[in-house]
Amino acid sequence: MYLTVLALHSLFRWVVLIGVLTGIFRAYRGWLGGRTFTALDNTIRHSSATAAHVQLILGYGLYLVSPLIASFHLRDAEHDPGALFFGVQHVALMTIAITVLTIGSALAKRQATDKEKFRTMAIWFTLALLTILVAIPWPLSPLAQRPLIRL
Repeated sequence: MYLTVLALHSLFRWVVLIGVLTGIFRAYRGWLGGRTFTALDNTIRHSSATAAHVQLILGYGLYLVSPLIASFHLRDAEHDPGALFFGVQHVALMTIAITVLTIGSALAKRQATDKEKFRTMAIWFTLALLTILVAIPWPLSPLAQRPLIRL
């Protein structure tokens, strides 16, 4: 089960990144270009947030079955930055990022004008993306190195 959840979590991150980047692109284009907030923009807003929630649930599931977390003790983390990263930092930052994305999606949905919808989405999705990028265990990260895709 661990390897299945790990592979799903690893692959699904690309769905989330593509969705959030698409949302950011359309949001800035709409905000700065004075465009109309279309049904497609709304679908991208909603789908990006939904994909992020699915990824978060996969991440929580992985956290529960991970052998790394099963042996994790905070007092040992100062000697093992990878354990600290996955035991505390990654899960905390991703939870914050998805919360920010969710708030931004909900606020954008409730705005009165198209410009306000795009502006809200652009700002909140950008903040969420920056947090996500910090929390991803990139192959060259000093905190924890992982390949781009784990199968």
